[in-house]
Amino acid sequence: MSYDDLKVGRRSLPGHAYFVTIVTFKRKPLFSDLYLARCVIREMRRMHGEGDLDSMAWVLMPDHLHWLFQLGDRCDLGNVIARFKGVSARRLNQHLGMGGHIWQRGFYDRAIRANEDPITVARYMVGNPLRAGLVDSIEDYPHWDARWL
Repeated sequence: MSYDDLKVGRRSLPGHAYFVTIVTFKRKPLFSDLYLARCVIREMRRMHGEGDLDSMAWVLMPDHLHWLFQLGDRCDLGNVIARFKGVSARRLNQHLGMGGHIWQRGFYDRAIRANEDPITVARYMVGNPLRAGLVDSIEDYPHWDARWL
């Protein structure tokens, strides 16, 4: 799927919940490194704390991020993700002593429907490390959080 295809039909609705997937450049497994994973998690928490979004659940896999959040009242989805990717990429590049791409261009998003249970979405997301064979129990995976689980 091309970058432009990802934007077709995208709507940014303040206060609405979204399930977003962001992938590392060339699917490089950067977040197998604990420090790099924690840099990304700190940025997610910062954005939550500043009110850009209300983070409901997330799982950071070695080469991608799944994130369920409610968009802030005055925020645009594309701008929020661009800011997240920009700040986190600068921090990761600084730590790595390099420049260049950290994230692939674009992102995948799906608006959560009114009749859809966000807890079900969160459970599916958080189960990713199990399905990928990274751990035998989600309790053993360090890079996830969900307000309900």
